[in-house]
Amino acid sequence: MAVTVKSEREIILMRESCRLLAVVHRELEEKLRPGMTTLDIDALGEKIIRQLGCVPNFKNYNGYPASICVSVNDEVVHGIPSKNRVLNEGDIVSLDAGLIYKGYHSDAARTHGIGEISPEAAKLIDVTRESFFAGIKMARAGNHLYDISNAIASYVRPYGYGIVRELMGHGIGTSLHEEPMIPNFAQRRRGMKLQPGMTLAIEPMLNMGTPDVEWLDDDWTVVTRDGAISAHYENTVLITDGEPEILTLY
Repeated sequence: MAVTVKSEREIILMRESCRLLAVVHRELEEKLRPGMTTLDIDALGEKIIRQLGCVPNFKNYNGYPASICVSVNDEVVHGIPSKNRVLNEGDIVSLDAGLIYKGYHSDAARTHGIGEISPEAAKLIDVTRESFFAGIKMARAGNHLYDISNAIASYVRPYGYGIVRELMGHGIGTSLHEEPMIPNFAQRRRGMKLQPGMTLAIEPMLNMGTPDVEWLDDDWTVVTRDGAISAHYENTVLITDGEPEILTLY
């Protein structure tokens, strides 16, 4: 699929799709507490999405069985919600969610601490979020795609965290995943030139230990190979004639 440049009408629809997703993330964050199951989170997320008049775009996407990807501790992404997985004090949980509004997709992820978490876990969450903002400083028309990747990697490098390489950001619009793919690790080439109207889901995933990951037998859940914790932060971003517009911030 070619990279799509959105019309003004499409940008209006993307903005609303993303605004509604920001509401979903805010409401989920407010409800998180020890003792919840990951299935509780999924059920609540789907309920909120549908109450907003939208459709959860993850549900049944390539066979994924839930509306919210709920990934705990060493799970990097695509954790499948379960009634048997209970959140405990000190856990960290990544919530990756998206929805469809009038045919237009949004996508965003946040990692949260459950109750009191370790300073090390809090730092990992902070640096993951900060690396996103370092990356989007380069998300400007006239810059190149991999300027974003290199800025993320440069920000993370001093902390020594592992940057996941098998999973990347992506374009987004009338499909959840469009071209281009957006690595979070350094690239030798510059990549395509950014244009106003492009909408990109930029999503650094950082591991406390090595960057190596593996897939569980469910063929969805990605975990760190060394068992270290992982954090994820993602927003849908619009390239403009000036500063990038973060569409999924509440």
